[in-house]
Amino acid sequence: MAPPTLPGPDETQDDAQWRTAGDRIQTLLDATAAGGAAAQERAAQLVGEVTDLYGAGLARMLRIAAAADPALVERFADDDLVASLMLVHGLHPHGVARRIEDALDSVRPYLGSHGGDVTLLDIVDGPDGQVVRLQFAGSCKSCPSSAVTLELTVDDAVRAAAPEIASIEVVATQEAKAASPSLIPAESLLSRVHQNGHGPTTWHAAPDLAELGPGEVGGFRVAGITVVACRVGDELFAYQDRCGKCDGSLAGAALHRRMGASAADAVLRCPLCHAHFDVVHAGAGIDEADPAVHLDPIPLLARDGVLSIAVAAEQSGAGVA
Repeated sequence: MAPPTLPGPDETQDDAQWRTAGDRIQTLLDATAAGGAAAQERAAQLVGEVTDLYGAGLARMLRIAAAADPALVERFADDDLVASLMLVHGLHPHGVARRIEDALDSVRPYLGSHGGDVTLLDIVDGPDGQVVRLQFAGSCKSCPSSAVTLELTVDDAVRAAAPEIASIEVVATQEAKAASPSLIPAESLLSRVHQNGHGPTTWHAAPDLAELGPGEVGGFRVAGITVVACRVGDELFAYQDRCGKCDGSLAGAALHRRMGASAADAVLRCPLCHAHFDVVHAGAGIDEADPAVHLDPIPLLARDGVLSIAVAAEQSGAGVA
């Protein structure tokens, strides 16, 4: 899907820097263990004191800002970095339900491109904390990899907006229960990925993809894999560099418009076997009815203001140079 207005190169670099700050802090804390338990405990206390200090300062700044102009608090909440700090210190102006609804709104266009939608049913108390109950509509019309794509997208959006939740539960619709077994019911998105043995997934910044112009197709190397990305109108789509029919590379692939179709219905043609794929709808093959012939979509979202893709552990390093 098309990302929102993206920052410039310098701001993108800054965003990527602070987005990984938590991991760097934890790495440094773990390294202090070499000095013994006492040294590690003192380091953890130091981090806690510093965190409490800037948390108290942030709380005071928010009170001053709200007194001067209540709208400023909303502007702070709209900034990814500031909002994340507000969440850490319990200062975010919106409750968990509002934050999850906003997160789902942000990914609905992407879900729609895969033939699905999602609704927040409720948030209930579970034995380990709050449980978010979601219901999906529609179906993943092309393949299991499309289900993985949606699972990653929804899970990431919800957990980023509400890190305090314990788990996500998917409630099946009556229509989904009666769906044909040849389709992948949308309610299984958050479980199918685990049943298929997909490992941990990491998001990697890929700001270069945003440079593609309308109708352009490009290959990008990100996190050890080759990504084929294309822009249809204002929207960006990313796939693994593998033709769903001949298994060859998609290097040199181009977008084409189907006879009588609009530009928004552009399809990607493999340069080797000339198979056609619907890049707007999860990479489904359009030359034959076999659902096994499809491209493998890669989640592509603007995270913390940086255009990023999700790469599963088993994918990393497996791409074609």
